[in-house]
Amino acid sequence: MAKQGVASMLAVALVLVSLAAFHTGVHSIGVCNGVIGNNLPAPSDVVKLYKSKGINAMRIYAPESNVLKALSGTGIGLLMDVGNGALPGLANDPSAAAAWVKANVQPYPGVSFRYIAVGNEVVPDTFPPSNGVFADLDYMGPILDFLVSTGAPLLVNVYPYFAYKGDPQNIKLNYATFAPGITVNDDGNGLTYTNLFDAMVDSIYAALEDAETPGVKVVVSESGWPSAGGFGATAQNAQAYNQGLIKHVGGGTPKRPGPLETYMFAMFNENQKTGDPTENHFGLFNPDKSPAYSISF
Repeated sequence: MAKQGVASMLAVALVLVSLAAFHTGVHSIGVCNGVIGNNLPAPSDVVKLYKSKGINAMRIYAPESNVLKALSGTGIGLLMDVGNGALPGLANDPSAAAAWVKANVQPYPGVSFRYIAVGNEVVPDTFPPSNGVFADLDYMGPILDFLVSTGAPLLVNVYPYFAYKGDPQNIKLNYATFAPGITVNDDGNGLTYTNLFDAMVDSIYAALEDAETPGVKVVVSESGWPSAGGFGATAQNAQAYNQGLIKHVGGGTPKRPGPLETYMFAMFNENQKTGDPTENHFGLFNPDKSPAYSISF
């Protein structure tokens, strides 16, 4: 298989050190809860849907007081982004980070905070997975040292859909959607891959080893497949990928067997997202809470 151009599909989110003590138990599958829509359910109804479907972890992209209040006492683990507007201040002023935690975390003792994500950067991916490296280790090195010192994980967005869309001649649909029938051997690590998701994640593990930080945990903070709006974006493909992902992550990857904490993108189709039309169709559910296609957790 040719080299897979998926650099833009792997994004790292840093974890705020102040939240290291908030980690709770292991959750293999969570779902990202975006709010870029004008017809989405009320937060209390969203939380009820999570509970009814057995979804025990959520990601949100900024502190939303109504969402945090709805989550209180539910036991649903939360990955919360600081929000883009807060990034410059937090990056340059430790006291600002402490103030942010005081304003957005401490008032919600009933919320099961797991991680606070700060920022996104692109991480290059190389095929085969065993060749994975960080292109700018001068930049990533201090970040990885920080993660080692705090025990915090590296949060990685993994999107086989975009890799497949970008190179459908070399990346087969079955390989991208967990369907059987395709195997790829990596002579560098002696492992065999049956799906693109594993190959992408294992390239990160290889990069961590190359950076001499093999003990850093990886959390997949986003992964999903759109059901409409573009090439390969069908309900059938989305169902195959997302149901396959749910079944798969409990076993980990060839390089790192064991549960792999993963957050699916996204809970709802969001009608006010801009950009590629597929952005409006990543939801597992429609805004009226009906399934976009058959899915079980």
